[in-house]
Amino acid sequence: MGINNRWFQLVASLIAMIMIANLQYAWTLFVEPMRSATGWQRSDIQAAFALFVLCQTWVQPLNGWLVDRLGPRWFITAAGALCGLGWAGIGQAGSLPMLYVAYCAAGIGAAFVYSCSIGSALKWFTQRRGLAAGIMAAGFGGGTALFIPVIAWLIESRGYQSTFLATGLFQGLVIVIVAQFLRHPPRRPALAQKPAVRHAEHIGRRQFTTLEMLRTPQFYWTYLAFTLMSTGGLLVTANAGPMARSWGLSVGALTIAATLSPIANGGARVFWGWASDRLGRENTMVLTFTLQAVCLCAVVMLGQLSGALFAATLVAVYFTWGQIYSLFPSLSGDYFGTH
Repeated sequence: MGINNRWFQLVASLIAMIMIANLQYAWTLFVEPMRSATGWQRSDIQAAFALFVLCQTWVQPLNGWLVDRLGPRWFITAAGALCGLGWAGIGQAGSLPMLYVAYCAAGIGAAFVYSCSIGSALKWFTQRRGLAAGIMAAGFGGGTALFIPVIAWLIESRGYQSTFLATGLFQGLVIVIVAQFLRHPPRRPALAQKPAVRHAEHIGRRQFTTLEMLRTPQFYWTYLAFTLMSTGGLLVTANAGPMARSWGLSVGALTIAATLSPIANGGARVFWGWASDRLGRENTMVLTFTLQAVCLCAVVMLGQLSGALFAATLVAVYFTWGQIYSLFPSLSGDYFGTH
C-alpha cells in the first residue's frame, strides 16, 4: 500500500487525530492535582480550558486557506510542534499567564490537526465522505479512551508536571512523524466553469471559493443548524453530573453513563456517516435531529426515574448527537467542494 493510497492517508490522519484527543478530553484529570500543587483557584485553572476551546475553534476558518498553500506535510508538522510544546509547557507553567499561553498554543495546534485531517478525508474519499469524516471525527471523540488509564497512572505515580511533559512530547513527536507521510490527492483537470456563482442551482456542481460560499444561503442555514444541534449535546455534557446529583441518582449510574457515552459518541460519528452515504446527507440529518430531540426529552422525563434509565437515555443522546461531526463536514464537501 503506497503513500498515495487513500486508506494509508486516512490511517495517517487518524493517528494524528487520536494524538490531539487528550488535549481536550484528558484535561479534567489534571485540574485537581494542579490546584493542589499550585494553590490556584479552580475557576482560574478552568479559564485555561475556555481559552483552549476558543483557540481550537475560532482559528479554524483560516486553516483551510493555509493548508492549501503550505500543504499537509508542513502544516501538520507545525501543528505537531504547537501541540507537543504547548501541552508539555503547561506542566512547566509557574503562573496563570504562562498556563494560558501554553494551553492556547496547544489549542491552535489541535485546530490545525483537526481541520486538516477532516479536510484530507473529504479530499481522498469523494464518494464516501460520510464514512471517512465519521472515522476521523471518531478518532478525536474516542481516541482519549486509549490513554486515560495511562495518564491517570502517570499523574498518580509521577505527578502532573511530569505527565504533561511526557505525554506532550510523545503526542507532538507522533504528529510530526505522521505529518511526513501526509499528501493531498492529485488535482483533477479543472472543467470550464461559469465566472460567478450566486445561485442555488450551482450547489454541488463545482468547487466554491470562500467568497462564493459566503454568498449562498445554504452556508448560513448549515451554520445555524450546526450551532443549534451542537448546543443540546454540549449542555448535557456540562450538566450530566449536576442532574444526576439533583435527582438523587447513585454515583454508579453516573459512572456507567460517563463510561458508555463516549463510546456511543464515537460510534455515532462512524455509523451515521456511513448511513448518510446511503440514505443521503439531508435525509440522515432529518432522522437524527428528530431522534436527538426525542432523546433530550427522554433524559428529562425518564432519566430521573432510575439510574438505569438515566444511563440509557444519556447514551441515546450521545448516539444521536455525535453524528454532527461527520455529517456537517461531509455536507459542506457535497455542497461547496473540497478544494
